[in-house]
Amino acid sequence: MNIENIIPALPFTNPVLIFFIVLTIILFAPLLLNRFRIPHIIGLIIAGMIIGPHGFGLLERDSSFQIFGNVGLLYLMFLAGLEMDINDFKKNKTQGIVFGLYTFFIPMILGTTISYYTLHFNLETSILLASMYASHTLVAYPIVSRYGIPRATSVTTTIAGTIITVLGALIILAVIAGMQQGEINEIFWIRLLISITIYCTIIIYSFPRITRWFFKKYDDNVSQYIFVLALVFSASFMAQLAGLEAIIGAFFAGVVLNRFIPAVSPLMNRIEFVGNALFIPYFLIGVGMLINLHGVFSSTEAIIVAINMSIVATASKWIAAWFTQKTFKLPKVDRNMIFGLSNAQAAATLAAVLIGYDLGLFNSNVLNGTVIMILVTCTISSFVTEKAARELVTKQQQDDYLKDKIDTGEERILIPIANPDTIENLVNLAILLKNPKKKTPLYAINVTDDKSQDNGFNAKNALQKAAKIASSADVEMETIARYDMNIASGIIHTMKEKNISEIVIGLHHKANIVDSFFGTKTESLLKGTNKMVAITKCTIPVNTVTRIVIAVPEKAEFETGFVKWVDRVANMAKQVGCRAIFYAHPNTIIQLKAILRKGKYNIRNEFEILDNWEDILMLTGIVLQDDLFIIVSARHTSVSYNTEFDKLPSFLSKYFAGNNIVVLYPEQFGKESQLSFFSDPRSMDVQRDYTRFIGLRLFLENLLKKKKRWGHRNQKKDK
Repeated sequence: MNIENIIPALPFTNPVLIFFIVLTIILFAPLLLNRFRIPHIIGLIIAGMIIGPHGFGLLERDSSFQIFGNVGLLYLMFLAGLEMDINDFKKNKTQGIVFGLYTFFIPMILGTTISYYTLHFNLETSILLASMYASHTLVAYPIVSRYGIPRATSVTTTIAGTIITVLGALIILAVIAGMQQGEINEIFWIRLLISITIYCTIIIYSFPRITRWFFKKYDDNVSQYIFVLALVFSASFMAQLAGLEAIIGAFFAGVVLNRFIPAVSPLMNRIEFVGNALFIPYFLIGVGMLINLHGVFSSTEAIIVAINMSIVATASKWIAAWFTQKTFKLPKVDRNMIFGLSNAQAAATLAAVLIGYDLGLFNSNVLNGTVIMILVTCTISSFVTEKAARELVTKQQQDDYLKDKIDTGEERILIPIANPDTIENLVNLAILLKNPKKKTPLYAINVTDDKSQDNGFNAKNALQKAAKIASSADVEMETIARYDMNIASGIIHTMKEKNISEIVIGLHHKANIVDSFFGTKTESLLKGTNKMVAITKCTIPVNTVTRIVIAVPEKAEFETGFVKWVDRVANMAKQVGCRAIFYAHPNTIIQLKAILRKGKYNIRNEFEILDNWEDILMLTGIVLQDDLFIIVSARHTSVSYNTEFDKLPSFLSKYFAGNNIVVLYPEQFGKESQLSFFSDPRSMDVQRDYTRFIGLRLFLENLLKKKKRWGHRNQKKDK
């Protein structure tokens, strides 16, 4: 047997073997380097150097690495746009713009001057080389995602600055290339401006509408994922047609699709998983395969150029971060985060050096020096970002502990499961209501009573489906299958046993004309518990709603559960990224603003005056088909109860039959009351008796008012 026939020749060309080697690197690089507290990004780049054509030559940088590498880079920029908090970005846009100008002009000035006087390049070559220093790639962004701080102020500032400086560097590259080819004239600039305008118009106006239509029509998770990727790569390709770089298109697509993909959702979990597990590591390994240490150390001049480029690129980015810190009086950890994220050179740098080399502006020393600069800057970027991220997370935890922030207690949300068609919307709504920082699980329950014909198979399937939806969003769920004398008492007993804080239940479908709007089970549930109850009906996915309109009754601020329901609504508005419009009494609006300000939810909110609950009829012309209408109601024994609430079922069924509705009953007592249990016929229905007392009081008050009015009329007649 010839051993040469068994062992394949180098470099390996078998696609199965190539993929196995890459997956092995992706698996073991983080595991090995985490022990030494070295960012795994460095491990992937170094592994690419070792196995690449300039290392042991195990693999060649073929078309597969070029394709997957480009996909990984676009994926990286798409995630940066997708995970950006748009509200924070708007608030910190000044910081982002100023940093973008600093991180573009400082490397341009410093790089041009040093290249012209120390490396003795001509002016065009020096400017093009400086543009390479100005651009940077968010190679260390996966570290930020792993620590869960993609929406930190310093991260948002760096991302905004990245787009500005990359765009500026690419324009410099296009101008230098055009000058070499004699294509720079007035038509060049007019064509570039028109193409960019058309491109931005298409993305801004068409992508949101197409996405909302698709998400409404198709709820399959795989189809939605493929659809999102198709939009990303179409935006990237159109950016190239407009004369921009593809990475700008990917980032732009992420920003536009941001509000349709909540941070905690099954779709977001899939997007992050595939990118971080495959595409982005492929890109980093491909970067490592470009680095040729032999070419650099082959001559003294190449070493000098490599050292010069690495020092200038690193120093200019640190100065830009330092200027940003001093301008806005940021803490040191924010400066380090900005510097760490912005120091890495990769994508646009490679594009510039290859074009400059083809045009004859760069020699082989600059080409080899560039790959060393990529290695040095990526290494520094990874270490600095890792350290800054760790400090930033620690600082945020300390701030949360020291600050007098709103505490709504434990979040134990129970979801009664019955109708298979509503399971997905109920679970997704509960996930959005939940604070993502709190890791308490969701609870799903299916109660079987004496009247049920279910043998347990349908209940098991329903609970499995709910658990699958929750797990796809990386949210823990505990499923409960229960038998009880009736469904309401089964839910209430479970709430007591599991210390449930609130319940999310689907709106009852009327079985016949005499059936109530909420159904007897829901009404019994409202009487049997004082916890917060959200009765929901969603005709479209929650992540596609354009606004959340909340109708709040007078004196709602005096309810025990006032802070809790405001917190849940704010969580949902923040996750979905839409506006929350509160219609409430002026006194209630003051308290709403105070809670939102104290909780630092940073959501887009508006406040409109609703003096009298009878004026709620005016909302029929305000609540649109794509809105989520939340009506904050109250139990009969609540402080904010209004007799108009009795007309709520007919009002909703008449005017909002086709809308997305949540009828919310806040928690009303601090402690559990001795309410009736329906399995015990001897128990006293406290709430029913109390309601009768209120009805009798209201009847007497109305009778007295009528007598007074009748007396005034008689007095006028006598006069």
